[in-house]
Amino acid sequence: MPGHAARTATADVVCLGESMVTFLPSQPGRLADVPSFGRGIGGAESNVACALAAAGHRAKWVGRVGADGFGDHLVDAIAGYGVDTSAVRRDPARPTGIYFRTATDRATDAHEVAYYRAGSAASAMSPHNVPYEDLLSARILHLSGITAALSADCLALLHDLTAPREGRPLVSFDVNHRPGLWREGTAGPDVLLALARRCDLVFVGEDEAEEAWGLHGAEAIRAALPEPDVLVVKRGAEGATVFSRTGAGTRTGTDGATYTGDTGEAGRTAGTGGTGGVAPVRTAGSPGEDTVTTVPSLRVDVVAAVGAGDAFAAGFLSATLRELSVRDRARHGHLMAAAVLTVPGDLTGPPPRAHADRLAALDDEAWGTLRLGPGWTVAAGANEEVRVT
Repeated sequence: MPGHAARTATADVVCLGESMVTFLPSQPGRLADVPSFGRGIGGAESNVACALAAAGHRAKWVGRVGADGFGDHLVDAIAGYGVDTSAVRRDPARPTGIYFRTATDRATDAHEVAYYRAGSAASAMSPHNVPYEDLLSARILHLSGITAALSADCLALLHDLTAPREGRPLVSFDVNHRPGLWREGTAGPDVLLALARRCDLVFVGEDEAEEAWGLHGAEAIRAALPEPDVLVVKRGAEGATVFSRTGAGTRTGTDGATYTGDTGEAGRTAGTGGTGGVAPVRTAGSPGEDTVTTVPSLRVDVVAAVGAGDAFAAGFLSATLRELSVRDRARHGHLMAAAVLTVPGDLTGPPPRAHADRLAALDDEAWGTLRLGPGWTVAAGANEEVRVT
């Protein structure tokens, strides 16, 4: 991201969304049979913020929690990772969301999740009650489709934040299609597609694109999402395919500098049409040409298949802030995901930066033979230090 170093920003990345207290089972089995649960935290956007802060970046989480003990726990736990929580608002009239889940892999039919988030404090977020000065002064604003599904006010907030405006930070959007969250009669897939088309950097799983939009393969996804300057299609065990545009126009940042499409930050002009009540934003000037980069996944001895998508996004964003190559951005995403996949929960400390950089720099053959198991980040970091840049 050349040019962003001159921007006066309160954070490298601001993540907006709902975080909840998570109750994790003491043993495998149906929720009906689990005798006790341990308490943790969960939330796609706060997970990304925690991972980025642990990796040495200035990360801020913006959200709303209840004026209750669960809200206290969430704010304290997230701040414990080094995240700035000063913009979190308390709602005395609504509770903090909570959820319970089984220990089973989310990809299987045996996996259960019980959400208690309807009417939560976060579902009341709107353009009128969140601190825009915090959201718009970061280098990157990270959003997800989960927030859009929480309420009509939350959707209005995302619609406003993805609108074209002078000095808009790079807007990162993780589609995170969750069919069970959308209200009956709401065209969730259409809304998510329209929102994604308004953003600069988009993460989407190949499987969720097929489920939500009936699209098959990375090329078809790119054809449906031509506007984002960087589109990351996560393909599970096959790796990730990144479409990055060059020569896509210019726009002016908060510091008055001009940012070109070569950095993945093309200028925006308001468009027309769209679906789900959200009009897409078209890229200004020539659309440029895509460079397509495919980066294989790592071989990982998985402990728990949870939190990998958020960790991948954090790794990719971390490398983006450091202006690394597209290949290395995807590789850092895979490495951050491997760190989470080799622990039981949704969050863990990232690999030390120097070690992750060495792994990301491996040649293709060495990368293809790399295998990571539990404890790999701790063993690698015994004598290394994460440095902030």
